[in-house]
Amino acid sequence: MKNYFQNKVIIITGASSGIGLASAKLFASYGARLSLAARSLDKLEAVAKEIGTDNVLCVKTDVSVEADCRNLIEQTVSRFGRIDILVNNAGLSMRALFRDLDLSVVKSLMDVNFWGTVYCTKFALPYLLEAKGSVVGVISIAGYAGLPGRTGYSSSKYAIRGFLDTLRIEHLYDGLHVMVFAPGFTASNVRNAALTADGSRQGKTPRDEGRMMTAEKVAEYMAKGLARRKSEMILTPIGKLTVFMNKWFPRLTDRLEFSYMAKEPDSPFRKK
Repeated sequence: MKNYFQNKVIIITGASSGIGLASAKLFASYGARLSLAARSLDKLEAVAKEIGTDNVLCVKTDVSVEADCRNLIEQTVSRFGRIDILVNNAGLSMRALFRDLDLSVVKSLMDVNFWGTVYCTKFALPYLLEAKGSVVGVISIAGYAGLPGRTGYSSSKYAIRGFLDTLRIEHLYDGLHVMVFAPGFTASNVRNAALTADGSRQGKTPRDEGRMMTAEKVAEYMAKGLARRKSEMILTPIGKLTVFMNKWFPRLTDRLEFSYMAKEPDSPFRKK
């Protein structure tokens, strides 16, 4: 694993927390050169200090802004001369019924989750093709099966999967590796920062984070998938079961998902 990532130039969006932070630490331990992106430069610089290597570039980036994504790629190439791996990890979640939802929330999620992936991939693509490198999209099981109370989130994750699956086919014979990476519920701050019906932040998680896969474990799986150049990774037993059930027993899966999500504290819906 260390040999594979040694001296590779890796861009990670959403690198200041959660899966992005854990991935940055792991890849740094493997000897990679990192370009870290997030909206908070202070947090990125704290990460770089913790990693303790000179091979880290911190770029303040709002992935929903096209110019910011272009700048991220340009600064990375200016500093390191190449790009080997792009990890599209930056993401935003939500929790509300669609009937109660301000449409600006859906737009925000599409801008960050989907367009952020599209922008960064577009500008990095020439360098990834030159390196025969990898592009990763961190989605969710919600990108395979609709997650009630998360219409904007599921929509954006489905869109990313469709975009990356198509990109893979377009570049089937020129060495580009494209991986759709779908963790299950992961212990991170994504639920704390999730948007509610009016666009305000939820501020707390409705789930028991202690029972979830850690971000560090998710990063290890991502590294294995990259090294093996896998096209898809679906994590956790419940995640794999949900994808399987949704394919073969979709109506039953709908009912099971409803019941499962309705058990959340302060759930926006209840089974009647």
